[in-house]
Amino acid sequence: KGIYIHIPFCISKCIYCDFCSAPADDDTKERYVNALCAEIAHAGKEAEKNGDDRSISTVFFGGGTPSILPAQLFVKIMCVVREAFSVSEDAEITVECNPGTLTADKLRAYRSMGVNRLSIGLQSPDNRELRALGRIHTYEQFEESYYAARDTGFDNINIDIMSAVPYQTVTGYQSNLEKIVKLNPEHISAYSLIVEEGTPLFGMVERSGGDILPTEDEDRQMYALTKKILADAGYHRYEISNYARPGFECRHNASYWERTDYIGFGVAAASLLKKSESYPQSRRFTNTSDLEGYIKNPIDNHSEEELLTQDDEMEEFMFLGLRKIAGVDVMDFQRRFGVPIENVYAKEIEHNIDKGLLIRQGDIL
Repeated sequence: KGIYIHIPFCISKCIYCDFCSAPADDDTKERYVNALCAEIAHAGKEAEKNGDDRSISTVFFGGGTPSILPAQLFVKIMCVVREAFSVSEDAEITVECNPGTLTADKLRAYRSMGVNRLSIGLQSPDNRELRALGRIHTYEQFEESYYAARDTGFDNINIDIMSAVPYQTVTGYQSNLEKIVKLNPEHISAYSLIVEEGTPLFGMVERSGGDILPTEDEDRQMYALTKKILADAGYHRYEISNYARPGFECRHNASYWERTDYIGFGVAAASLLKKSESYPQSRRFTNTSDLEGYIKNPIDNHSEEELLTQDDEMEEFMFLGLRKIAGVDVMDFQRRFGVPIENVYAKEIEHNIDKGLLIRQGDIL
């Protein structure tokens, strides 16, 4: 089982971001952390009361910018997590960080609380591209944060990089990849920019007629370059956008694609709990995205709750499984759902194999 903790604060909102995040003052951050701790403690007590398994194998702090929190507030959250749940000794504990918000004190606090993986949101080593994305940091600040993390003992670091960003060229993106590979991180998440409706970037792209973005053909070239350059550098691609050195795949994200239980804490956080003795049907629920509403009532705050049918679960098993390079195991499908995959998806499988979009190798799709 995994835990996701949402920290919805940032110094300023990037022009492409549509996540639940915004700047906030120190008082709001402290009130939010108090509410978050109350929600986590309550969930631990409920799990104990119901006799549910409270063992946790991954913890992931996402945002927003989790590294914006003062060290003492982060420590407070982790102490409550460890009191409420049984965090395994070899648990993967990740904190998302942005350059310009990391300090030596915070890095030491992370280490003291068992954090063993950092995910640093670089997006681009080109300062012009960073400005075009509305990022608050420079590449030089990223390097400072990266080497400070190494000096503090972090030996599992992910770097986020983005392609198809405004004013980017194919040769410029190739140079970006080569620069990041030289840093030798254990993991690289490489995303193509999605222009989300309602963001400032969406309006800028519309006004330019799309001219500020690379063309679709250039986007495809960047995608191909990512696969080639990272493979040549020894990074194994294990999911659409994720590449890792052997043994450094992100266990928390893999739990989403493999549909294991996870609990989300904080504003707008989502959870998936599979059917058990306590719950005869798998269920997914999402916390309210109203920050003040969450702070006032962090316990009963679900804005959405869905009971999953077996059809829902089979669909998710397929589309999430096909995100992974390892693909879908048809025998695993039969073990989970008690029915051969051909009884459910024979037509779809045949259609996509005929179109060259799907391959069957033994029991793997």
